[in-house]
Amino acid sequence: MKGIILAGGSGTRLYPATLGISKQLLPVYDKPMIYYPLTTLMLSGIRDILVVSTPRDTPILREFLGNGEEWGLSLSYAVQDAPRGIADAFRVGERFIQGDDVALILGDNIFISSDLRAMLQIASSEQSGARLFACRVRDPERFGVVEIDGDGRVMSLEEKPTHPKSRWVVTGLYFYDNSVVDAVKELKPSVRGELEITALNEMYLRRGALRVQQFGRGMIWIDTGTHESLVEASVLVQALQKRHNQMIGSPEEVAFRLGYIGKEQLGALANRYSNSDYGYQLSQILTE
Repeated sequence: MKGIILAGGSGTRLYPATLGISKQLLPVYDKPMIYYPLTTLMLSGIRDILVVSTPRDTPILREFLGNGEEWGLSLSYAVQDAPRGIADAFRVGERFIQGDDVALILGDNIFISSDLRAMLQIASSEQSGARLFACRVRDPERFGVVEIDGDGRVMSLEEKPTHPKSRWVVTGLYFYDNSVVDAVKELKPSVRGELEITALNEMYLRRGALRVQQFGRGMIWIDTGTHESLVEASVLVQALQKRHNQMIGSPEEVAFRLGYIGKEQLGALANRYSNSDYGYQLSQILTE
């Protein structure tokens, strides 16, 4: 399975902070925002990842992240030249995906849970259909809403409805089989001129090939697209890292835990950041 990080958009909800920088490079406590979706894909067992972004931000992200070799990954890049919707990422990444299944994650979504790795690896091992992840929220009208019956079956999907049928919303993490490449070609632009991810998911629903994993109380999902949520995420990451003495969203730490890099490589990466607490935390992993 391959992975795509959709790091597009102009970040207007975060103006003026994003006037001169990619939203995905803003800090969420001690690391850039994009590290969190990157490590989510890594925990899914995915090592071949495409970063899709704007004409302005793609060169910046390429320079910042590199080819991923230092984390045992293969990172490549593609430009989405206009905001054509989330599902458009599969059109942009068609040559990258080729004959593989694919996971897509939005570049401003953060997932935290002790069970995250196990849950993600189940999703990435499925051979057919699509799997989404749903979270219960107070303001479902801001998101894509999913209606689920008592047996966990998906009844309907709605994009930002005025009168939501439930409080369960679809998060920015999606797993699809390879048929998604052809499915996207059948989509028509919405009234917003975008290829809507909800319309794509409805195609899988009609085929009976859509599954939704509902997040329980121990699962945290944050969309860091506003100033308030960005601060909330930073405070949460700080508190959890301090309380549990473990890192969240660190590609160096995840790469080491998964065996993608060894002690020598981790030590070299820790030395790079030796003047920061981030580097200290990496060095502490070597002493465990």
